[in-house]
Amino acid sequence: MAEKEEQVVRNKQVILNKYVEGFPKEEDMLVTSSASIKLKVPDGYGGILVKNLYLSCDAYQRILMTHIPNSAAVFGFYNIGSPLFGYGVAQVLDSGHPEFKQGDLVWGVTTWEEYSLLPTPENLVKILHTDVPLSSYAGILGMPGLTAYAGFYKVCNPKKGEKVFISAASSAVGQLVGQFAKLSGCYVVGSTGSKEKVELLKGKLGFDDAFNYKEEQDLEATLKRYFPQGIDIYFDNVGGKTLEAVLLNMRQFGRIAICGMVSQYNLDEQEGVKNLMQLVSGRIRMEGFNVIDHLPKYSEYLEYVLPYIRQGKIVSVEDIAQGLDSAPSGLVGLFTGRNVGKQLIHLSEPH
Repeated sequence: MAEKEEQVVRNKQVILNKYVEGFPKEEDMLVTSSASIKLKVPDGYGGILVKNLYLSCDAYQRILMTHIPNSAAVFGFYNIGSPLFGYGVAQVLDSGHPEFKQGDLVWGVTTWEEYSLLPTPENLVKILHTDVPLSSYAGILGMPGLTAYAGFYKVCNPKKGEKVFISAASSAVGQLVGQFAKLSGCYVVGSTGSKEKVELLKGKLGFDDAFNYKEEQDLEATLKRYFPQGIDIYFDNVGGKTLEAVLLNMRQFGRIAICGMVSQYNLDEQEGVKNLMQLVSGRIRMEGFNVIDHLPKYSEYLEYVLPYIRQGKIVSVEDIAQGLDSAPSGLVGLFTGRNVGKQLIHLSEPH
């Protein structure tokens, strides 16, 4: 039998089958086992070989499935016939990089396949705390958690007693922003897309209130009902009509953090936003941000959040599907509201 470093194995992958128009479909992706990979880093290669353990399904990936240029594509676009990429958790099998060794657990940008040869270890963070579930590093301790932390604390600058509204509040990021807001002494309301998710927000996640936006005919009036004195902080994951309604309900000197605009991702041409004059009359600050710019704050974030996780004061709801074959449906399901909490794909356990 060949030694491990000379083994060549089949490498199941999820590849882009065609560019996406409108809402993504499972057939836009293809699960294939035709590729193979050698379980050793090539001589002179400065990257690492990993076995992927968890993959993260995120709405921003829809932007990368088109051939239309978009500045949101920080790591580039997907290519037809090549594996998708995104955030995940992996274990190092072999390394040509001095900072990583065999057996290390990492989270960061990886590809949607069983094994990945990664040329840029600087996009990976070594996992040092293993007393929490590894899946956490694709959620609360990974990109979604740092996004929620940076957006809420660094962009919104909350003060005790302020009124906070969060759209897509049961999402991976939204659920954490709500809990951070409660820990900061704020009043928090979230919008979501089902009765089940409303109950999740008000029960397990501790929001003061929540509503199903699909049942509301007039969002402006709905927000006036939940925020009779206005909104101090809006954490926007949706954009579009929700943002328009929020602008009419913001208090003076309010802050809006633009994290994402999922209502626009599947449109051929993005919608304009009305009511922007409210920014002037209300002296409201609206700021977009990207988690990439806040990676240097990751250690600070861990110091903040780990004690709360260990004490059970912050929870993360996960929706875990099994195996690469479930990855296309997991990603597509984000746009129909099928998932409850952070959507993950579980591939393997570490060795």
